[in-house]
Amino acid sequence: MRKSLSRNPNMMRTMIGIGLVLILVLSYAVYSNTLDSEYYGYTTTNEEVELNMQETEEGSAEWYSTTISAITWINVSVSGAPEGSSIQVEAFGTEWYYSPLLGSPGAKNFNCRHSLSADSGQVSESCELAVLHEKISEGGEDRMLGLVLNELPIGGLGYLHSDDSTSAEVQARELIERSEVIVTWRVKVLEDGEPVASEGVELSVSVVTHELVSVHEFKLDPVQESVYSLATLVGCFSLLLIIPLTVYFSVVYKTKKDERVRLETPEVKG
Repeated sequence: MRKSLSRNPNMMRTMIGIGLVLILVLSYAVYSNTLDSEYYGYTTTNEEVELNMQETEEGSAEWYSTTISAITWINVSVSGAPEGSSIQVEAFGTEWYYSPLLGSPGAKNFNCRHSLSADSGQVSESCELAVLHEKISEGGEDRMLGLVLNELPIGGLGYLHSDDSTSAEVQARELIERSEVIVTWRVKVLEDGEPVASEGVELSVSVVTHELVSVHEFKLDPVQESVYSLATLVGCFSLLLIIPLTVYFSVVYKTKKDERVRLETPEVKG
């Protein structure tokens, strides 16, 4: 490479020119792709609704309520349950995810949708999917947080791929409608398999519901994205050119140094 660069100094200009052309071509490609991404965002309500829980039998710590909504979260809070008693939350009509770590800010390597295998070197706690979930009361206030449907946008904003805005709205509406199922929620506080007295036991159950609000085309700022892409490409090509530039300038420096030494060395006459 050193010989090639020393014999052909135009090679460096050629490499820089090709790099600049590639940068311009790739920048235009990024710019054109940001104009029509074919991705659409859909916004839903993200409203927490308190359920009206009815006692199955008066004086018994056993309640129920029915929902007909697209639900992502259920939050059950029980206070005053005897320590060591069993708190059971059962959903007739759907399965739901639960884990004691769900919603805990200190949870690490936790994933409610997928569990990591032990062979991967990472240990991951995951949620259990079932109709009924149970928690042993520690006395005081007990809380159970569950994820009902993970297909819905938990934050109220989701994205989908579609040909146009009309079909995107149809897809989003169908997703919400498929999620609107009839579910009867039943909460029990049991000791020795029998419901305890409801006196002194307070229950609060809320769910987060979703309804379609709007559908909009996902757009990026073409100018901003082009600037970011151009900066990235310039950085990449700069790194690629560091080695040949270093070799080129070292060859030029060595050539000038050798020439200077040759000129400064007195000529030996025989």
